[in-house]
Amino acid sequence: MFKNNLIKLGALVLVLGAHNGIAQAQDTPINGTVQSRCIIQTDVAGTYANPNAYTLTTASADGGDNAVIRIDVSLADAYYAEITAPESFSSSPNLPDVVYWTGDTTVKTVSDATTMGAYETSKIELGMVDRYDLTATGSTWFETSSVATMGGSKAFPGGNYTALVQADCIAK
Repeated sequence: MFKNNLIKLGALVLVLGAHNGIAQAQDTPINGTVQSRCIIQTDVAGTYANPNAYTLTTASADGGDNAVIRIDVSLADAYYAEITAPESFSSSPNLPDVVYWTGDTTVKTVSDATTMGAYETSKIELGMVDRYDLTATGSTWFETSSVATMGGSKAFPGGNYTALVQADCIAK
């Protein structure tokens, strides 16, 4: 009898303890790694030419090279590409005035003209940003031009200049 009462008392303590905040809890993580199905590669780094004292340009007619970025997509209709032409130098000598920027991105070539043929005509332009709906699998080469003009028709100082094209794959 004493043993039976002891067992009942132990069970009562466990039940009461569970209701008084003594119960245990455990958070167990579930981890995973997602590999993007949209890969960005630089095919050609752009080069500025200096056709006159106050202009830097990537135009081939002036001796420059446009930047070319390749985007490979292995999952159709899952990403947007946003490519932003430069709006500032990431490195340059001290400049005597404000620099004014123009630039544009266009589709240079595609791996499948049938499924990717409308990329250029259906792009959305938001200032220096061009947005493309990547609706098909394959590779697309985007070409970005850039022109930097020194304000007040002042000369660019001698030195090295670098500006960056920003390319992003954005999941839909």
